Amino acid sequence: MNSDTLISVQNLSRDYGNFCAVNNINFEVKRGEILGFLGPNGAGKTTTMQMIAGTLAPTTGQISVAGYDLLDYPLKAKAAIGYLPEQPPVYREMVVEEYLRFCAKLHQMPEITKAVSKVIEQCDLKTVQRRLIGNLSKGYQQRVGIAQAIIHTPRVVILDEPTIGLDPKEILKIRELIRDLSEERCVILSSHILQEVQAVCNHVQIIERGRLILNETTSGLLAQMQTTHLEVALRRPPDVQVLKQIQGIEEVEERENNRFRIQHAADNDPAEALVEKAVAGNWGLHELIPEHRSLEQVFVELTGTDELGGGN
Repeated sequence: MNSDTLISVQNLSRDYGNFCAVNNINFEVKRGEILGFLGPNGAGKTTTMQMIAGTLAPTTGQISVAGYDLLDYPLKAKAAIGYLPEQPPVYREMVVEEYLRFCAKLHQMPEITKAVSKVIEQCDLKTVQRRLIGNLSKGYQQRVGIAQAIIHTPRVVILDEPTIGLDPKEILKIRELIRDLSEERCVILSSHILQEVQAVCNHVQIIERGRLILNETTSGLLAQMQTTHLEVALRRPPDVQVLKQIQGIEEVEERENNRFRIQHAADNDPAEALVEKAVAGNWGLHELIPEHRSLEQVFVELTGTDELGGGN
């Protein structure tokens, strides 16, 4: 395994009786990567994250964390992991600083005071460090949850729905924190909010019915989202067959009021040729709008569902 590869998953499967929740998946996550892990309800997303975190045993397959096999060296592998489940594992009756000291002791940190001070600064908790966790806003509780996940400076950070239920200002702060965390680590971010993944992650995976159906860089995914359709309005339109003969145009759908939806390849935009033909033929072109595919559309096309969220 490459020294920059912090997570390696090989032929990983998990069965519940006759039901296969995760089916023979393979992937790697390297230092500096923020991996967005997406999937509809019951797709196997949470099950996969639990197996990587070491809280659920796989049926078959191998997981390596920071160079350690999770089954052969569980203590060393788990020591390299920081995990924030969907519900932050915080004690509401404890003061923030007291709780983080408790977490540092659990991880047998040699300099507890220094570790607590560092993570309070990282997660911007200084103004609330002496307040009861139960009295904090959802955003601050999430930050306390992230603080407990990184207090032992793990090389792998796993965050399950870290921005769910937060207001826009809190979301921006959590995003900034996640980016900072990835500088010396790798981060796996599970979310049902597609825009969240698009805004923060540099790598994206989609799991469906236990299988990985997409493993792509964010730039590669954005390439899939390039425009492939044009909306065109003409006052004096020619015959549809004339439009189809323009170089780059693959299909033409005729709509009401002299409007057309034109399909073309992502790497062959016919807009310029269409404008030239419209001017030369006096077609009265008065509207030409590129139709961009959204991340939601890509997800629906890949999975056949628009349902995202938690689940196995």
